[in-house]
Amino acid sequence: MASIAFEPSQLGPITLRNRVIKAATFEGATPKGQVTDALVDYHVKVAAGGVGMSTVAYLAVSPEGRTARGCIVLGDDTVEGLSRLTDAIHAEGAKAAAQVGHAGPVANPKSNRLPSLAPSRHVGMTGSVAREVTEADIARITDDYRRGAELAVQAGFDAIEVHLGHNYLLSAFLSPKLNKRKDAWGGSLENRARFARQVVAAVRAGAGDGIAVTAKLNMADGVPGGLWLDESIPVAQMLEADGHLDALELTGGSSLSNPMYLFRGEAPLEEFGATLPRPLKAGFKLLGSRFMPSYPFEEAFFLPYARQFREALTLPLILLGGINRLETIERAVELGFPFVAMARALLREPDLVNKMQKGSSTESLCIHCNKCMPTIYSGTRCVLVDPAPPARAAHP
Repeated sequence: MASIAFEPSQLGPITLRNRVIKAATFEGATPKGQVTDALVDYHVKVAAGGVGMSTVAYLAVSPEGRTARGCIVLGDDTVEGLSRLTDAIHAEGAKAAAQVGHAGPVANPKSNRLPSLAPSRHVGMTGSVAREVTEADIARITDDYRRGAELAVQAGFDAIEVHLGHNYLLSAFLSPKLNKRKDAWGGSLENRARFARQVVAAVRAGAGDGIAVTAKLNMADGVPGGLWLDESIPVAQMLEADGHLDALELTGGSSLSNPMYLFRGEAPLEEFGATLPRPLKAGFKLLGSRFMPSYPFEEAFFLPYARQFREALTLPLILLGGINRLETIERAVELGFPFVAMARALLREPDLVNKMQKGSSTESLCIHCNKCMPTIYSGTRCVLVDPAPPARAAHP
């Protein structure tokens, strides 16, 4: 009997050949901010390996919205390369999604050579200062999202994922810890959610009706005083009521202060510290465990939170978080999650979905050592498969 994991499934106006989505993880393959052969190869491997859709990360909508200068900015100069990428994904039978966003306080202003932005003035761990977003910034960035969606459609993407997580700009606006504004964009939850809702509406307007639009939303920031389920569930309900989304992917954690909340398992402190510039190494050695605490790994670790969203919403939900086994995918579908998103398991085995469908494997070989995390600076990869950085790579 065929597994429900491999049934063709509807995501808004598009049909995926199965229920597995390659989650957006920065590929470390665009040192000059342009599509490279390495980026194409990265996504072709998982597309040929059987996923229903592969998500390209991370496409910034504004130059200052890059995490660093190695990120692609959606613009007229990047559409041709992105079209080559989507054509290659489509040739392997998979759909292509574009994760679009603005890094906000997560952006590296020194690398970007542009000031970073935040809902309220924010001083980062390295001492960099993100300035407070103005009304003019909000209007400009909202339009950047709309225009970015139009360009993503021109580039042949089938779906657009709006990044509302990990304390990137829109997530930072949602956070009561990071958003201290006293105007219409801060204070109450409705005010803090206003920017995200406005952006999602703009993306839908730019994308049109033939493209699936999803959002990646933090359920919990994983930091004291941050967003928690008592507010993130109502935000999800607002987004559902607005009617612009075809699905919601549920995530958590803060790239500013607790990235391990998203990954779980042992923190790769030594490997991550080795990627830092010399002036930061000593400080990271002393304080790195506070920034990257280790958490016990459990498969589908976000499921207990996600089930509370499932109870509160009718919108299709995408389950994320350490999914390794076919049995877990099937259980997620039975619990009302029509899709699952996988990252580390597919980095370890890009052909995992094909193996599962053929019956030659039921579980990923990924051990969640998290040593892949620091490889984003030298070409994202599983170090157990490919321990040496590829010659193409460069620090963003």
